[in-house]
Amino acid sequence: MSDNVIQMNTSKIEEAQPVNTYDPNKKYTWSKDDSFILSGGEFGVILNTLRAILGTPEAAKILLANQANNIIEGSLARAVEAGIVVEAPETDNN
Repeated sequence: MSDNVIQMNTSKIEEAQPVNTYDPNKKYTWSKDDSFILSGGEFGVILNTLRAILGTPEAAKILLANQANNIIEGSLARAVEAGIVVEAPETDNN
C-alpha cells in the first residue's frame, strides 16, 4: 500500500485581487489613445438616436445658439488680444 502525500506550498499565498465593478454614479477617466469597440447594432442605435435628436426644431435652435455663442466668444477673444477689452478686477464680497 502506498502512502499518498499532499504537499501544500504556503510560502507564496496570493491574495485575491478585487474585481473592478462599474458604478454609473462614479466618474471615470481614460487616455485619448484608448479604444472602445461598438458592435454594428450598438453603432446603429447611437447613430439613429443622434439623428433623431438633431432633427428636432429644439436641436436646431440650440445648434444655432451655439453658433452665435462661438461668434460672440471669438469676437470677445479678438478684443482681449487687441487690448480693447481687459480682465475685470476681482471684487471683495466681504
